[in-house]
Amino acid sequence: MHEHFKDNDCDKFPVAMAYVPWQEFNGMYDDLEKAYCAGTIFPELDKPFTGRRCVS
Repeated sequence: MHEHFKDNDCDKFPVAMAYVPWQEFNGMYDDLEKAYCAGTIFPELDKPFTGRRCVS
């Protein structure tokens, strides 16, 4: 454990904080095979793993 923290210091921090942006319905995939391969029927949720850090 880091020298600046003590065992009981962890109680002061939240377990996690998340940011979830609002999603808007923009349609669905017409091709069910493509949707199956993407893992979603919603194109706006199709976020392939690139193996690198997210960059906006």
